Amino acid sequence: QVQLVESGGGLVQPGGSLRLSCAASGSIFSISAMDWYRQAPGKQRELVARITRGGTTNYVDSVKGRFTISRDNAKNTVYLLMNSLKPADTAVYYCNAEILTIGAMTYGDYWGQGTQVTVSS
Repeated sequence: QVQLVESGGGLVQPGGSLRLSCAASGSIFSISAMDWYRQAPGKQRELVARITRGGTTNYVDSVKGRFTISRDNAKNTVYLLMNSLKPADTAVYYCNAEILTIGAMTYGDYWGQGTQVTVSS
């Protein structure tokens, strides 16, 4: 019914930049908050950035000033621009969205499949 498809991951050198995208499709009536999470090997998944439908943003301290989350409500798409990347940013990045599907009464929690980001020289 609903799919979240991420793109934009890859291998980048320290100090480089990447832009992740996540497009939601399907029987969507409305999308509330959209998030980016990441999970490094052997670590728990952590919330990296969040953006509300109105555009209010929050970031984990380790990425403040380097990452920027944005969204295009008309395209049901969320972005994560990552600058000044560090090896510690290496992880699988997942998008998450709170979506009200057509005919539903409550918002559901949906996840993308993940995209690998590797920061290495």
